Amino acid sequence: MPAPVTLKTLNRMKRAGEKFACLTAYDATMARWLQRAGVPVLLAGDSAAQVVLGHDRTIDMPIDFAIQLTAAIKRGAPQTLIMGDMPFMSYHTSLESAMNNAARFMTEGKADVIKLEADETFAPLIDRLTRAGVPICAHVGCRPQTSSVTGGPVAAGRTADDLKQVVQDAVSLEQAGAVLLLIEAVPEEVTKAVMEATSVPVIGIGAGTACDGQILVVNDLLGLTDSPPRFAEAVDNLGERIRQAGATWVKRVADGTIGGQRYSMRDGEAEKLDQRGADTPNATMS
Repeated sequence: MPAPVTLKTLNRMKRAGEKFACLTAYDATMARWLQRAGVPVLLAGDSAAQVVLGHDRTIDMPIDFAIQLTAAIKRGAPQTLIMGDMPFMSYHTSLESAMNNAARFMTEGKADVIKLEADETFAPLIDRLTRAGVPICAHVGCRPQTSSVTGGPVAAGRTADDLKQVVQDAVSLEQAGAVLLLIEAVPEEVTKAVMEATSVPVIGIGAGTACDGQILVVNDLLGLTDSPPRFAEAVDNLGERIRQAGATWVKRVADGTIGGQRYSMRDGEAEKLDQRGADTPNATMS
């Protein structure tokens, strides 16, 4: 059993200049195998709304499902640092509801860290959550939960003014208490500027290679996504292998060659069936 991965682990790796890998996961089985692979950080991403539930948007992620998903991943990978992903409007309507929902992720969901999409205006909330004992990963740059406003996900920080805003968001949220930063879909100049202006570990997705850690949706990594984002390069074509396995099963069923080992009756029991048939009198014609 590997040693548990904690925030201390990630900070130590950052100080040593060691890059760390992160992936999303959506069930205990996948989490177990990713822990065995040595992936130190797993995110129970709200992208499950798309890859598990079949929605077109992450904002359709139900909070109860998100919490149960987080707990399932923690059970599958207990030595891994697990991030719960607070879904759309679970922390926006009031401080009280945000605190209650974050508490549910920590207690029911067994999360080690809570991720929320934020800009500098969320600093007071992050301050309150941190003071209450909730470790926060602040997600800056492209924030998919706001994509309805822009008509779809768009890259962030592509102008000098936008770069400054992303850096300002990151600095403000770290100062409010965020223990990790996640930066999505920005030019590498933005990532480098955030790295220079902050001190906590920075996880990137579509943000170049300057980050301390890198995260991808596991389905994109495994070749299960029909139209992956431009920054995701698969390491396997598992989708095609699953298709082939399914087709093989269809053929086996049709041929009656399903394989495996069959069950048998206990010794002597089949003979009892034959004896019972012999003891049953034939029906007579009336």
